[in-house]
Amino acid sequence: MSMSFRVVGLFFIVLSFFTGVGLAFVTNNEAVSVNTDSSLYQKISEEKSKYELEAEDAKIDSVWKKTPGIVGRRVDVEASYKNMKKKGTYDPKKLVFKLIKPDVSLTDLPPSPIYRGHPDKVAVSFLINVSWGEEFIPEMIEILNKHQVKATFFIDGAFANDFTDLVQMIEEEGHTIGSHGYRHKDMAKMTKADAEANLTQADEILFALTKEKIRYFAPPSGSYNDGTVEVAHEMGMETILWTVDTIDWKKPTEAVLLSRVMNKLHNGATILMHPTQVTVDSLPDLIEGIQKEGYRIAALPRLLSEER
Repeated sequence: MSMSFRVVGLFFIVLSFFTGVGLAFVTNNEAVSVNTDSSLYQKISEEKSKYELEAEDAKIDSVWKKTPGIVGRRVDVEASYKNMKKKGTYDPKKLVFKLIKPDVSLTDLPPSPIYRGHPDKVAVSFLINVSWGEEFIPEMIEILNKHQVKATFFIDGAFANDFTDLVQMIEEEGHTIGSHGYRHKDMAKMTKADAEANLTQADEILFALTKEKIRYFAPPSGSYNDGTVEVAHEMGMETILWTVDTIDWKKPTEAVLLSRVMNKLHNGATILMHPTQVTVDSLPDLIEGIQKEGYRIAALPRLLSEER
């Protein structure tokens, strides 16, 4: 830094101290002064606490186990002033925020299953476990695409080996692919070594088809033990369970399926389903109903992210 630049910088610091005029922003080589004594600047400073949110760390909850954190935000008073200065009136819609990341993320936590997203996130996610029902998958994909909804398909390794075209279709349409283990075994009855062999077999098949690292694992029937979760963690996968179950494999009516979901919707919900006829028939109304309640239907990586 040149001596002349430092002198100029010092001048502005001294000037701001004695006059109340803040340091300048430089945009396209033009200095934009900030008058910290102006009524507009003071109004922003007084109102900012109403719009600020604290960041929350990821944690292991006693009930919900591994729970994502969420970003906080602070009002950038100077940038907000600059945004409102042209009209000279206070407008909360023109507030500018700085995002504050949590200190602890999901990846910092020890092995533990995940049931839901952060409870402040007004979003839900579809989890589709696949070890049968191949005849229904193309239509499910078509409906999801029509409504611009992304889901997570947890695919059994043996199913993937038999229906490679369907796995590639799911991947090509932008949906997330997770592991459902190999041959729908009860993971709770496995040793840690057996669980590792099972997940590795499924992982190799899914990676060969997608060329993507598998990041999520859904244990068949939700059955697992600590060793299962530890192995998935060591393989770079989060163990995913659910908070809302369609129980579609029991072939309920459309009305019953819709009621099961709509009556249990909540922030961060994970909604379990399978490729069945009733799911296909219910899916359009289910998507529209969830969205009318004000929820975004987000892909699992987005639901579990720290963004609001």
